[in-house]
Amino acid sequence: MPDPSPARLPLDWIAASLRRERTRAGLSLSELAKRAGIAKSTLSQLEAASGNPSVETLWALAVALGVPFSTLVEPPTAAVRVIRAGEGPQVASERADYSATLLSSSPPGARRDIYHLRAEPGAARESEPHIPGTVEHLVVGSGRLLAGPRGEGVELGPGDYMTYRGDVPHTYEALVPGTAFVLIMQHV
Repeated sequence: MPDPSPARLPLDWIAASLRRERTRAGLSLSELAKRAGIAKSTLSQLEAASGNPSVETLWALAVALGVPFSTLVEPPTAAVRVIRAGEGPQVASERADYSATLLSSSPPGARRDIYHLRAEPGAARESEPHIPGTVEHLVVGSGRLLAGPRGEGVELGPGDYMTYRGDVPHTYEALVPGTAFVLIMQHV
């Protein structure tokens, strides 16, 4: 199987970003093309990862979608990120038995809700998508938890951290009695 050429990858990223943002905005191909002042066939080609988009075309699409230009051209990042207990960049105090591990910095303009949750084995908590752009962060305090986007669940234990998109269906399932975790819901 041949590797994709480096020149092809950005077009794939752009196509995926355009489809994702158009879907989030609830726009048809025709409506987005009209708002951006481009031909529907051009937009269709771009979403199919063909064609040769100019900066001007992508800028017009970003404006029509109400997103920063970088949203359309950024390489994809991992949808799920896990930091296991004891991992991550740690800074110790000189004056006390205390250390801090940065799990996630807050992006500019973000709003966060913080929850402490307890769960017991049994039925999983199935959550429907939250508002577009929501990201969830969780840290397990005790027990064992299976969590993440539906079909992509990861088993976590005490001290483990996980982040994932909260604007897709996701689930939490306690695997042992006494499971507790902190959930930070970030709304952009």
